[in-house]
Amino acid sequence: MININDNTDMVIWEEKYAIGIHLIDSQHKELFSLTNELFHACMSEEDTLESVFKETMERMVAYVRFHFGAEQELLQRVNYPDYHEHVKQHETLIREILESVKEYNYGKKFVPNQFVRILRDWILSHIAHYDKLYAAYIAAQKKNGLLSDKEING
Repeated sequence: MININDNTDMVIWEEKYAIGIHLIDSQHKELFSLTNELFHACMSEEDTLESVFKETMERMVAYVRFHFGAEQELLQRVNYPDYHEHVKQHETLIREILESVKEYNYGKKFVPNQFVRILRDWILSHIAHYDKLYAAYIAAQKKNGLLSDKEING
């Protein structure tokens, strides 16, 4: 596993990315770690790149699906009003990742390093905007006594 605080990483976890929900924050940290693994695979030698990148990409796809499922389950539990928009954002990224994987598997021109940068930018912007929006909604609902820790944590 890649150290997410290594200075050679593409993306480094900082508390400004935390949304204040432990389960989701820990999953976001894992997404950072996987993004860094993909980045390191891109920086490796050509023969290593192919096997390591492909294996890490498969784990990334599986983990993104797992994380989005957990996040969507949380948003349903708390009756998040922008649930459907949030799901659309998730579906868009999964579609883009799967399309890139398909192109890569079929030998189409694919620049792994560029893909990792796009993935990083998407993850950071999604957390900074969309995830912070639902975190603020949950915090407000909790403050007003409309949600309990049990509803948030499942």
